[in-house]
Amino acid sequence: MARIACLLLPLFPLAARLRSEPELMHEALVVVEGNGNAARVVAATRLARNASVRPGLTLTQARALCPKLVARPRDGECERAAQEALLEVAEAFSPRVEDAGEGTAYLDVDGIERHYPGSSPERDLGRALMSAADAASLPARVGIASSKLASRVAAGLPEPPVVVPAGEEAAFLAPLPLQRLAPEVDVAETLERWGVKSVGDFARLPPSRVASRLGKLGRELHATARGVDARPLMPREPPPVFQEGMTLEWPLVSLEPFLFVGRAALDRLCLRLESRGFACIRLGLDLRLEPDGHQSRSIDLPAPTRDVKTLLTLVRLDLEASPPGAPVAGFSFLAYPDRPREAQLTMYGPAALSPDKLATTLARLFALLGPERVGSPRPVNGHRPERFALVDFTPPPPPEVRREPRAGRGLLAVRVLRPPVEIEVMTAGSEGAEMPVEIRSPASEEAAKRTSVEGQVKVASGPWGIEEDWWADDPTGRDYWDVELAGRGLYRIYRERATGAWYADGIYD
Repeated sequence: MARIACLLLPLFPLAARLRSEPELMHEALVVVEGNGNAARVVAATRLARNASVRPGLTLTQARALCPKLVARPRDGECERAAQEALLEVAEAFSPRVEDAGEGTAYLDVDGIERHYPGSSPERDLGRALMSAADAASLPARVGIASSKLASRVAAGLPEPPVVVPAGEEAAFLAPLPLQRLAPEVDVAETLERWGVKSVGDFARLPPSRVASRLGKLGRELHATARGVDARPLMPREPPPVFQEGMTLEWPLVSLEPFLFVGRAALDRLCLRLESRGFACIRLGLDLRLEPDGHQSRSIDLPAPTRDVKTLLTLVRLDLEASPPGAPVAGFSFLAYPDRPREAQLTMYGPAALSPDKLATTLARLFALLGPERVGSPRPVNGHRPERFALVDFTPPPPPEVRREPRAGRGLLAVRVLRPPVEIEVMTAGSEGAEMPVEIRSPASEEAAKRTSVEGQVKVASGPWGIEEDWWADDPTGRDYWDVELAGRGLYRIYRERATGAWYADGIYD
């Protein structure tokens, strides 16, 4: 027989609001629904309930009972994020989780109790579920039974977790009123006319007669009353993004207050990503603007990261570059998940760079320098040696075994000068005479201080000509030489055919 656990979040609108604003935990707080005089209390904290504030009262009546009452409207963004966080807690224990809405989740726990080898394994499992929910700022209750209705009722009882032994679901449900079983008004009225007062009375009726009079719905309700789930657990499909946000009490017109509120949302978002082993590769930002505006943004990250400070810096730079243009009344962050980079650290070699720190550093460079200036250079198909393209930086994996360094073959490496250093080539004497080369930097003396290329040529090899983009309006044509200067070393220089200017392109080391 399958075992089902129910994660129940009592006073769900209040719990969702307190998750976003934990500083209101010790205040007399009510969550209201509606506007103006029609606003009515949906849920209240213990301090407010001690002042006789109850659900169903108008906000005016509640303030008359408790003058220091703090009121917040129902927030769809907060409740959506709280429901997703509750489902993620359940998915950490079981792959089969059903979203029942409004702070309720069912999960298949059949066989999971084997991981808790104590005197009461299912109760230990329930305690572990409650601890995980509490770590996510969700004060959830847990009930475990062999049917969804029995586990839902057990989760609502005091002193959770409550475990209903297998096979005793019918006896556990028998004293309950029919409203727990049949919320449909017509079926409840029909059963009351038959003299059925409780779930146990309904379960004792013959199944065939119930089915003949109430049809398919009656047959399913009768099976539920006997502790048998007529409908199986419906596992949900995990969403492709993680979302956190809230509706603001007052519209914000400046950046700093928004970043202060947004940091708390990013903290909750990164905690959810970390609990699932993910990191953020792209951050979306949806803004609800006054009076009826909406704006969506997307920030691409160079590497998956969970660093809140880095994400907040990216949001700041994006909003400073392109302000919303209207007061912000609500917001929502969307984190597109990806697996963080993994690296095999070594015990005996030099300390390897942490993948998280590498992702954070790349993201900060991305924010400071711009997307077109961060990456790993790769050569492109062409003749000009300075041409390159930027691709995403991905460090190579470490070798599986130690490799012996290969012996050199006498090859020279070129230290490329970027930008190339402008020089002046002067020849004197007849053919075969030495050709002195000296540097000229008329545009800037800094280039001359950076690299000095001057001296007499001992050996010259060249020219090697290149042509590129000959069909374009500004084609490239160059002649390259390798020259050895007396007492200075080996250099690579070239001449632009169109202008006749000479440049030092690199130094052979």
